[in-house]
Amino acid sequence: MELARSGAQVTVLESADGPGGKLRPAAVGGTLVDTGPTVLTLRDVFDGLFEDAGERLDDHLQLESAALLARHAWLDGSRLDLHADPLATEQAIGDFAGLAEARRFAAFRSRAKSIHDTLEHTYMRAKRPSLPGLIGRAGIRGLPGLLGISPFTTLWQELGRTFQDPRLQQLFGRYATYCGSSPFLAPATLMLIAHVELAGVWRVMGGMHRLATAVEKLGERCGATYRYHSEVVGLNLDHRRVSGVELASGEVLTADAVVFNGDQAALAGGLLGEGVSRATAPNPASERSLSAVTQVGFGRARGFELTHHNVFFSADYEQEFDTLFRQRRVPDAPTVYLCAQDRAATADAKAPETEERLFCLINAPADGNHHAETSRCQTFDHLARFGLELQGSTESWLTRRPTDWERLFPATGGALYGQATHGWQASFRRPGSRSRVPGLYLAGGSVHPGAGLPMAALSGRQAAASIRKDLGLPEM
Repeated sequence: MELARSGAQVTVLESADGPGGKLRPAAVGGTLVDTGPTVLTLRDVFDGLFEDAGERLDDHLQLESAALLARHAWLDGSRLDLHADPLATEQAIGDFAGLAEARRFAAFRSRAKSIHDTLEHTYMRAKRPSLPGLIGRAGIRGLPGLLGISPFTTLWQELGRTFQDPRLQQLFGRYATYCGSSPFLAPATLMLIAHVELAGVWRVMGGMHRLATAVEKLGERCGATYRYHSEVVGLNLDHRRVSGVELASGEVLTADAVVFNGDQAALAGGLLGEGVSRATAPNPASERSLSAVTQVGFGRARGFELTHHNVFFSADYEQEFDTLFRQRRVPDAPTVYLCAQDRAATADAKAPETEERLFCLINAPADGNHHAETSRCQTFDHLARFGLELQGSTESWLTRRPTDWERLFPATGGALYGQATHGWQASFRRPGSRSRVPGLYLAGGSVHPGAGLPMAALSGRQAAASIRKDLGLPEM
């Protein structure tokens, strides 16, 4: 959309039958059900995208602000709701774990905001950063903020210092999984996700896939052409510069610039030709982010009061992530995320009178199908321990495993977030918008600034800015 607005002739090639990638829904029982992102955060990224094209996001999508961020449950019977209103969350934590923990949450929220504000323009919205560049952009006045982002401490360690109740440590440690990582290995910098959520979470009415469709239609109005069922099998070079693409049909399209929006591991693995395998550094299998086993279908939920977002924690979080990242298998009793897509994001969300759409996810290693054949039993058996019974024919639910994600997103091993964010250097190892091969640019969740809808959108804007500068296209 941005390149078309700048006067470029733009063709989008996609092997699937429609837009969205991981945002595309699945057809279950004749109804579309979201099987990827289920809410929108940092909506200002998309507001800005539409505003720069002379449009308003609200004119294209119906967005509903979530009053309740998520309901969390533990096997001891305790439950805790996080609210969009931070003061309501503070009150809930006080009722849940005591006044002292409520005060600690207030301090944690302030710290998360500080980290976010420090990194928003110096890292997240900046071109591919380096540590010296990050320090340089922050300047002398920004150095105290950089010293407070805790890059050398793990998220789990920092949360242990922040909260005394282990359940709160587990709850906020889950933020590491938002980028496919372990809280025991990810830097404490990821606390900023708490601020992002408290800054606003929105549901896209009618399904998250409508966001992808809205962006596609905006691109068409700006002059871009979209071609689906168009699988790219190779990138052509002319004097070591990308000169076009070759389709599975044998058709060849020439181009002055190519943006690759697949996982960068596919380039390094030679899937688009040995000539461009040097475009990015290889991503070792040991550094892949998490994959998932997802199950989606219709049923009636009984015995537990669901809201839109629900998390059912495992009894031993450390053992769960040791199983995922060291033993490389699906845990026997994993944490389960359940999205009840037909329910409002409120504390008193009502169950539909008929069967409702339900989406369940458990984390899995991104290197195969170890124990995945029992994942259905693991998910539903774990939910039953909380008193939640899913009535209906769960055998007919659509299940996707790491091998399915590998088929959809080749060379990833099923990793859904690119490289895991483990250690302070991980964020600096993601490639930026310019690859090592002239004429080839990168976008998507596996490159800077990272995984997630707003981050992927920012990566696309950065790729467009790089191309405009390199080809001499006008700024819009």
